[in-house]
Amino acid sequence: MPDWLTPSHLIMLGLLLIFAIAHSGLAALRPRGEKWIGARLYRVLFALVSLPLATVLIIYFFNHRYDGLQIWQVQGVPGIQTTVWVLSAISFLFLYPATFNLLEIAAIQKPQVHLFETGIIRITRHPQMVGQIIWCVAHTLWLGTSFMLVTSIGLVLHHLFGVWHGDRRLQARYGNAFESLKARTSVIPFLAIIQGKQSFNLVEFLRPAYLGVAAFVLLIWWAHPGLIRATGSIPW
Repeated sequence: MPDWLTPSHLIMLGLLLIFAIAHSGLAALRPRGEKWIGARLYRVLFALVSLPLATVLIIYFFNHRYDGLQIWQVQGVPGIQTTVWVLSAISFLFLYPATFNLLEIAAIQKPQVHLFETGIIRITRHPQMVGQIIWCVAHTLWLGTSFMLVTSIGLVLHHLFGVWHGDRRLQARYGNAFESLKARTSVIPFLAIIQGKQSFNLVEFLRPAYLGVAAFVLLIWWAHPGLIRATGSIPW
Protein backbone atom coordinates (compact mmCIF):
# COMPACT_ATOMS: atom_id res chain seq x y z
CA MET A 1 0.00 0.00 0.00
CA PRO A 2 1.37 3.49 -0.82
CA ASP A 3 2.28 5.64 2.15
CA TRP A 4 -0.25 8.34 1.28
CA LEU A 5 -3.20 5.91 1.38
CA THR A 6 -4.03 6.40 5.04
CA PRO A 7 -6.68 4.30 6.84
CA SER A 8 -8.94 7.37 6.88
CA HIS A 9 -9.59 6.93 3.15
CA LEU A 10 -11.14 3.50 3.69
CA ILE A 11 -12.90 4.56 6.89
CA MET A 12 -14.55 7.44 5.03
CA LEU A 13 -15.71 5.11 2.27
CA GLY A 14 -17.10 2.78 4.93
CA LEU A 15 -18.97 5.62 6.66
CA LEU A 16 -20.38 6.74 3.32
CA LEU A 17 -21.52 3.20 2.56
CA ILE A 18 -23.23 2.88 5.94
CA PHE A 19 -25.00 6.21 5.43
CA ALA A 20 -26.04 5.28 1.88
CA ILE A 21 -27.49 1.94 2.99
CA ALA A 22 -29.38 3.52 5.89
CA HIS A 23 -30.63 6.53 3.92
CA SER A 24 -31.63 4.74 0.72
CA GLY A 25 -32.82 1.67 2.61
CA LEU A 26 -35.20 3.68 4.77
CA ALA A 27 -36.41 5.54 1.68
CA ALA A 28 -37.18 2.20 -0.01
CA LEU A 29 -39.01 0.94 3.08
CA ARG A 30 -41.08 4.11 3.42
CA PRO A 31 -44.36 2.74 1.98
CA ARG A 32 -44.34 -0.23 4.37
CA GLY A 33 -43.03 1.79 7.30
CA GLU A 34 -45.75 4.41 6.97
CA LYS A 35 -48.39 1.70 6.99
CA TRP A 36 -46.97 0.26 10.21
CA ILE A 37 -46.23 3.38 12.26
CA GLY A 38 -47.66 6.31 10.29
CA ALA A 39 -46.05 8.94 8.05
CA ARG A 40 -45.03 11.38 10.80
CA LEU A 41 -43.42 8.79 13.06
CA TYR A 42 -41.60 7.24 10.12
CA ARG A 43 -40.19 10.65 9.16
CA VAL A 44 -38.98 11.07 12.76
CA LEU A 45 -37.38 7.60 12.61
CA PHE A 46 -35.75 8.51 9.30
CA ALA A 47 -34.28 11.65 10.86
CA LEU A 48 -33.12 9.85 14.01
CA VAL A 49 -31.11 7.43 11.85
CA SER A 50 -29.91 9.78 9.10
CA LEU A 51 -28.93 12.88 11.08
CA PRO A 52 -26.52 11.19 13.54
CA LEU A 53 -24.85 9.32 10.68
CA ALA A 54 -24.54 12.55 8.70
CA THR A 55 -23.07 14.30 11.75
CA VAL A 56 -20.43 11.59 12.13
CA LEU A 57 -19.58 11.94 8.43
CA ILE A 58 -19.21 15.72 8.67
CA ILE A 59 -17.00 15.56 11.76
CA TYR A 60 -14.78 12.86 10.29
CA PHE A 61 -14.53 14.74 7.01
CA PHE A 62 -13.47 17.98 8.71
CA ASN A 63 -10.84 16.19 10.78
CA HIS A 64 -9.26 14.28 7.88
CA ARG A 65 -9.83 16.51 4.85
CA TYR A 66 -6.08 17.06 4.36
CA ASP A 67 -5.14 13.38 4.72
CA GLY A 68 -3.28 11.53 2.02
CA LEU A 69 -1.62 12.84 -1.09
CA GLN A 70 -1.71 16.56 -1.92
CA ILE A 71 -2.56 16.23 -5.61
CA TRP A 72 -2.70 19.98 -6.27
CA GLN A 73 -2.56 23.18 -4.26
CA VAL A 74 -4.41 26.23 -5.65
CA GLN A 75 -5.56 27.93 -2.45
CA GLY A 76 -3.19 30.84 -3.06
CA VAL A 77 -4.38 31.43 -6.63
CA PRO A 78 -6.35 34.71 -6.90
CA GLY A 79 -10.08 34.16 -7.28
CA ILE A 80 -10.10 30.51 -6.24
CA GLN A 81 -11.54 31.14 -2.79
CA THR A 82 -14.33 33.30 -4.21
CA THR A 83 -15.05 30.66 -6.86
CA VAL A 84 -15.30 27.94 -4.23
CA TRP A 85 -17.68 29.98 -2.09
CA VAL A 86 -19.89 30.88 -5.07
CA LEU A 87 -20.06 27.26 -6.20
CA SER A 88 -20.81 26.15 -2.64
CA ALA A 89 -23.65 28.68 -2.36
CA ILE A 90 -25.11 27.49 -5.68
CA SER A 91 -24.82 23.88 -4.51
CA PHE A 92 -26.99 24.61 -1.49
CA LEU A 93 -29.69 26.08 -3.72
CA PHE A 94 -29.87 22.67 -5.39
CA LEU A 95 -29.30 20.57 -2.27
CA TYR A 96 -32.14 22.24 -0.37
CA PRO A 97 -34.62 23.35 -3.03
CA ALA A 98 -37.77 25.24 -2.07
CA THR A 99 -39.93 22.78 -4.02
CA PHE A 100 -40.06 20.61 -0.91
CA ASN A 101 -42.54 21.36 1.85
CA LEU A 102 -40.43 22.26 4.86
CA LEU A 103 -43.29 21.58 7.27
CA GLU A 104 -43.51 18.03 5.94
CA ILE A 105 -39.75 17.57 6.28
CA ALA A 106 -40.08 18.54 9.95
CA ALA A 107 -43.10 16.19 10.30
CA ILE A 108 -45.26 19.13 11.45
CA GLN A 109 -47.53 18.35 8.54
CA LYS A 110 -48.10 14.79 7.36
CA PRO A 111 -45.15 13.90 5.08
CA GLN A 112 -46.21 12.93 1.56
CA VAL A 113 -44.58 11.94 -1.70
CA HIS A 114 -45.12 14.61 -4.36
CA LEU A 115 -44.67 14.89 -8.09
CA PHE A 116 -43.17 18.37 -8.40
CA GLU A 117 -42.76 20.11 -11.75
CA THR A 118 -42.10 23.69 -10.70
CA GLY A 119 -39.17 25.77 -9.54
CA ILE A 120 -35.85 24.01 -9.59
CA ILE A 121 -37.42 20.79 -10.91
CA ARG A 122 -37.76 22.60 -14.25
CA ILE A 123 -33.96 22.84 -14.27
CA THR A 124 -33.27 19.28 -13.12
CA ARG A 125 -35.46 16.48 -11.82
CA HIS A 126 -32.77 15.55 -9.28
CA PRO A 127 -31.52 18.81 -7.76
CA GLN A 128 -29.87 17.15 -4.77
CA MET A 129 -27.63 15.11 -7.05
CA VAL A 130 -26.66 18.22 -9.01
CA GLY A 131 -26.03 20.18 -5.82
CA GLN A 132 -23.85 17.42 -4.41
CA ILE A 133 -21.74 17.29 -7.57
CA ILE A 134 -21.24 21.09 -7.51
CA TRP A 135 -20.29 20.94 -3.81
CA CYS A 136 -17.81 18.12 -4.47
CA VAL A 137 -16.24 19.97 -7.41
CA ALA A 138 -15.81 23.11 -5.31
CA HIS A 139 -14.29 21.39 -2.29
CA THR A 140 -12.11 19.02 -4.31
CA LEU A 141 -10.72 22.06 -6.16
CA TRP A 142 -10.03 23.84 -2.87
CA LEU A 143 -8.51 20.98 -0.88
CA GLY A 144 -6.81 18.99 -3.65
CA THR A 145 -6.15 15.93 -1.47
CA SER A 146 -6.62 12.25 -2.19
CA PHE A 147 -8.94 12.02 0.84
CA MET A 148 -11.19 14.73 -0.61
CA LEU A 149 -11.14 13.02 -4.00
CA VAL A 150 -12.17 9.68 -2.45
CA THR A 151 -14.89 11.42 -0.44
CA SER A 152 -16.23 13.17 -3.54
CA ILE A 153 -16.29 9.95 -5.56
CA GLY A 154 -18.24 8.22 -2.78
CA LEU A 155 -20.75 11.07 -2.44
CA VAL A 156 -21.31 11.37 -6.19
CA LEU A 157 -21.79 7.61 -6.62
CA HIS A 158 -24.35 7.61 -3.82
CA HIS A 159 -26.31 10.44 -5.43
CA LEU A 160 -26.14 8.87 -8.89
CA PHE A 161 -27.62 5.76 -7.33
CA GLY A 162 -30.23 8.04 -5.77
CA VAL A 163 -31.25 9.20 -9.26
CA TRP A 164 -32.07 5.64 -10.28
CA HIS A 165 -33.54 4.75 -6.90
CA GLY A 166 -35.71 7.87 -6.67
CA ASP A 167 -37.10 7.46 -10.18
CA ARG A 168 -37.80 3.80 -9.48
CA ARG A 169 -39.79 4.62 -6.33
CA LEU A 170 -41.79 7.36 -8.06
CA GLN A 171 -42.49 5.03 -10.99
CA ALA A 172 -43.80 2.37 -8.62
CA ARG A 173 -46.03 4.90 -6.84
CA TYR A 174 -47.35 7.04 -9.70
CA GLY A 175 -46.94 4.91 -12.83
CA ASN A 176 -47.95 6.75 -16.01
CA ALA A 177 -48.16 10.10 -14.24
CA PHE A 178 -44.46 9.88 -13.40
CA GLU A 179 -43.63 8.71 -16.93
CA SER A 180 -45.29 11.87 -18.27
CA LEU A 181 -43.35 14.07 -15.82
CA LYS A 182 -40.13 12.21 -16.65
CA ALA A 183 -40.67 12.96 -20.35
CA ARG A 184 -41.06 16.69 -19.59
CA THR A 185 -38.07 17.03 -17.25
CA SER A 186 -34.40 16.11 -17.30
CA VAL A 187 -31.68 14.87 -14.98
CA ILE A 188 -29.04 16.97 -16.75
CA PRO A 189 -29.46 20.62 -15.66
CA PHE A 190 -31.27 22.90 -18.15
CA LEU A 191 -31.57 20.14 -20.77
CA ALA A 192 -35.39 20.10 -20.67
CA ILE A 193 -35.42 23.91 -20.99
CA ILE A 194 -33.04 23.80 -23.97
CA GLN A 195 -35.23 21.13 -25.58
CA GLY A 196 -38.31 23.33 -25.13
CA LYS A 197 -40.02 20.94 -22.72
CA GLN A 198 -39.79 23.39 -19.83
CA SER A 199 -39.57 27.14 -19.36
CA PHE A 200 -37.66 29.01 -16.67
CA ASN A 201 -40.07 30.85 -14.38
CA LEU A 202 -38.29 33.17 -11.95
CA VAL A 203 -41.49 33.83 -9.99
CA GLU A 204 -41.50 30.21 -8.83
CA PHE A 205 -38.21 30.84 -7.05
CA LEU A 206 -39.54 33.82 -5.08
CA ARG A 207 -40.51 31.73 -2.08
CA PRO A 208 -39.73 32.12 1.64
CA ALA A 209 -37.85 28.83 1.72
CA TYR A 210 -35.16 30.26 -0.56
CA LEU A 211 -34.60 33.07 1.93
CA GLY A 212 -33.99 30.31 4.46
CA VAL A 213 -31.45 28.70 2.14
CA ALA A 214 -29.70 32.05 1.63
CA ALA A 215 -29.62 32.63 5.39
CA PHE A 216 -28.22 29.11 5.86
CA VAL A 217 -25.43 29.79 3.37
CA LEU A 218 -24.50 33.00 5.20
CA LEU A 219 -24.61 31.15 8.52
CA ILE A 220 -22.27 28.44 7.19
CA TRP A 221 -19.90 31.12 5.84
CA TRP A 222 -19.85 32.86 9.23
CA ALA A 223 -19.63 29.67 11.33
CA HIS A 224 -17.20 27.75 9.11
CA PRO A 225 -14.03 28.55 11.12
CA GLY A 226 -15.80 27.74 14.38
CA LEU A 227 -17.10 24.45 13.02
CA ILE A 228 -13.59 23.42 12.01
CA ARG A 229 -12.25 24.28 15.46
CA ALA A 230 -15.12 22.45 17.15
CA THR A 231 -14.72 19.26 15.15
CA GLY A 232 -10.96 19.41 15.67
CA SER A 233 -11.55 18.96 19.38
CA ILE A 234 -13.20 15.58 18.74
CA PRO A 235 -10.48 12.89 18.49
CA TRP A 236 -11.86 10.97 15.51
